[in-house]
This record gives sequence, structure tokens and C-alpha cells, in this order.
Amino acid sequence: MKRFGNAVKLFIIGLGVVFIACEQEEMDLVEQQVESSAVQDTTYTDAELMLILEEELKYIEDEKQGRIVDISGMDVVKENPKKVYVHYMPWFQSKEHDGYWGQHWTMTNQNPDIIDGNGRRQIASYYYPLIGPYSSSDPDLHEYHFLMMKFSGIDGVIFDWYGSRDLYDYGLIKKSTESFIAKIEELGLTFSIMYEDRVAVQAAEQQLAPSAIEAAQEDFIYMDQQYFSSPEYLRFGGNNILFVFGPHHLTTPAEWDQVFSVIPPSDRPDFLTLWAAQGRVGPNASGEFLWVDKDHLLAHEHYYSVYPQGNMITVGGSYPGFRSFYADGGWSDGINEWTIDTDSGRTFVETLNYTHHEVADFIQIITWNDFGEGTMIEPTEEFGFMYLQLLQEYTGVSFTPNDLQTALDLYVARKSFAENDVAQALLNRTYRYMKKQNVDRARSILRAVNRFY
Repeated sequence: MKRFGNAVKLFIIGLGVVFIACEQEEMDLVEQQVESSAVQDTTYTDAELMLILEEELKYIEDEKQGRIVDISGMDVVKENPKKVYVHYMPWFQSKEHDGYWGQHWTMTNQNPDIIDGNGRRQIASYYYPLIGPYSSSDPDLHEYHFLMMKFSGIDGVIFDWYGSRDLYDYGLIKKSTESFIAKIEELGLTFSIMYEDRVAVQAAEQQLAPSAIEAAQEDFIYMDQQYFSSPEYLRFGGNNILFVFGPHHLTTPAEWDQVFSVIPPSDRPDFLTLWAAQGRVGPNASGEFLWVDKDHLLAHEHYYSVYPQGNMITVGGSYPGFRSFYADGGWSDGINEWTIDTDSGRTFVETLNYTHHEVADFIQIITWNDFGEGTMIEPTEEFGFMYLQLLQEYTGVSFTPNDLQTALDLYVARKSFAENDVAQALLNRTYRYMKKQNVDRARSILRAVNRFY
């Protein structure tokens, strides 16, 4: 794991970038490198770092005695008031954490146990996560991803969710989703659910429910009882927000009337469909959201100029590009065989520009980590922190690439010192300082741990 602490290539947009200007024709990309704070550090002397360790070990003892109370949340100041949420895939398994490689890293023909000369595992994607393939159930991952989000001005996550049953890998996805919630609530992020209505039909076909309607009703009852009551569930205008990817299988207002009938009126969420699909749910629809499309900016132009109507919720969409691995991975034959080039970050900026339209109530980034379709903004070996730096510019947070690097260094240290209880206690202190936005102190502890443990 040490290799992840080495220098990370970053791409920084020049100071002249103005995201609001959709007419902007080009950007000057300046490549720069940020050395990991844990590598060849000479900032502190041994004596200074030893003093830091002594102080932190005393604080750890104070915590054990209950003399230090942890802060709640992580209140990040943003110059841009528009809320930004990331679509999140909680569907990965790793051999290190779960005992096997999940299908979203392997598809039908990839083997992550095969490692190339650069130390990269063979995975079902054209892109490679900066930390390598991981498990969605790993607490270290939760910490890393969510700190990266907070440092980028992201307000929350929209989980891709496949129902409440143990069908295919859907039970694992539900379990992974729920493993994130404690850390979400701890950091003050919000979360919502993107329901896939095809799971209701599949449940009925597998005789796990009497009908697709009743399967969906059971899923809605589950969401109401398990998610909607969370203090950090995504609300807009005072109401919970529930997304549906489509719908593609329950496609009449009468069907959705039945599905919603099991939710008490006081708990009923605002229901957002895929763009141009609200007619399938009728009066149950509260709005629509944009998604990545092969028409690219033409779809954006049409969505923002034609769709807005009345008091319906409009969700802007932004993405870095699109390049599906499904055909090469053996999951499809000719499906999604179109691409949207990343254009060195310009695609992400162009689609972010569109979200400045007043009709976009909030933004969904498509996606945080869909490696299979190549729409991820999570740091990768190909792009480094580029997309998160662009978000830092857009959201107007005071954090820098160095802060992103510190979150990465913490993840690396978690793995490097996995068997060292004292080091882990010090890393807990590091996380605490990052949560308090005292990143300088966090960096100094990381330097001390790397030097002496």
C-alpha cells in the first residue's frame, strides 16, 4: 500500500476559470505535483514529532477517561450555495475485506489477482482507483471517501439501491449502503436513495413476492422504516427526496398509486423520476433528474430549456465523461457502445456550467464511483484529484489539493498500520482533527506515525 503515498499527479484549472460562463471556449490546464506528506518529509525534526506524539497520546488517554467529547458533524463553508450530491455505487467487494472479488471488479472475464508490472490489478474498467480496487463495506473506505467529499464541498450521496431482498447481489448492496450511514451522520453529510424498480419485477419472478406491486410496496415500507427517519436523509423544501431510475417496469400512475398507498401521508417523500419519465407515475411525481446521455450537451440544452414547469423539482446533472466497459467485460453486446470523451476535464466543467441555470434546484454528480461506465470523479491514477479540484473551485470551499492528499495519506496509513493498535489510535486522532478542519495538525500526526511506527 505504500505506493499510494507517492506523488499524485494533479491537474489544476487556472485562476481565470469562471464556471458560470457557459460560453467559455477553453481552459488552460496546468499540471502540477503534490508530494505526499508522508514521503521524505523534512518539515519537522524528530524532537518536534516526538512532542506531537506525546501530546496526542495524552489526549487519547483523556478520551478513554471521558474528558474529551467528540464534535458532531463537519460544517464546511461554501461560497456557492447550490447543493451538490454524488450518485454512489455501494456494490464493490474485495478479497482483502470480503474474501473474494465482487462482480463489479470482475464482470465475466477480469481477474484482480492478476497484477501488471505497474502494480495494477486487472479490473473491469478502463480506469483505476487511486487506492486500487476496494470493498464498499470497508470502514477505512467510508472515512476516505467522505473526507474527500467534504473537502470538495459535496453535500451528500445518492445511493444506487436494489431493494430490500437477498436476490442476486442486492442484499449485499443493501448491507453496504447501511454500513455507510453511521459515518454519513457523523460527518454531517446527507444521503438519499435511487430506487431501481426492476428489482420489484425480479422479486416477483423469483417468487419472493406475490407480485411486482407488492414487492415494491415492501421495499417502500423498508425505506420508510430504515432510511427516511434518519436526521441526515436528504430533504428539499422540508420533504424527503426519493429517486427512481426510470421507472422502466412499473410504468402507470395506477401502479405507483398502489405502491405509495403503504406509506403514511406524513412520511410520503417527493418522488423524482428520470428525465421525461414523470408521466409514468402521474401525480406521484414531484420532479425529474437529468442523466448522462449519448446526445451529451444537446440533452442538457433540451432539459434546461424545455423541461422546467411549475413547482416541479429540477435536478441538474454533471459528469466527467462516459466509457462503458460492459462489452469488453462480457456483460453486454453492443449496449452503451457510445462514449463521451473526458476532454482533459472540459466535459465536467461544461456540464457543471449548465447546472448554474436557475431552474436547477440542486445537482447530482454522475457519478462518484461507477468504474464500469467510466463516469467516476473519485480520484484515479488517470486523473488524480482533477475532478475534486474542479469541484473545490465550483463550490467555493477553502480546502486545497493538499487537504485531499491528507485524506489519501490517512487511508494509506490505515492500511499500512492495520495491525498496530497504538498507530490506529493516533490515526483516529488524525481523523478527529480533519473533522474539525484542523488539517495541519492532522498532517503532523501522520508524519509522526509514518516516521516512528
